[in-house]
Amino acid sequence: MIEDLYKQKKSLELSWEQEHLNEGKYTLDMVRIDDKIKEVITLIKLEEARIADRENSILNSAPEVSVAT
Repeated sequence: MIEDLYKQKKSLELSWEQEHLNEGKYTLDMVRIDDKIKEVITLIKLEEARIADRENSILNSAPEVSVAT
């Protein structure tokens, strides 16, 4: 899932760059693309936080072994 989000972000960035090259100025389409990029970045951050939380849960739930001597 997160790889798809990164691909989507890259695609949007390329679209933004192409629009800029074609128009030579900042356009309304570029504003829309910027907004979509911000949405994808938010989704990426949420997914990364979810992954980190899951990894922390796994690490914290590991059984502890005590060896008495």
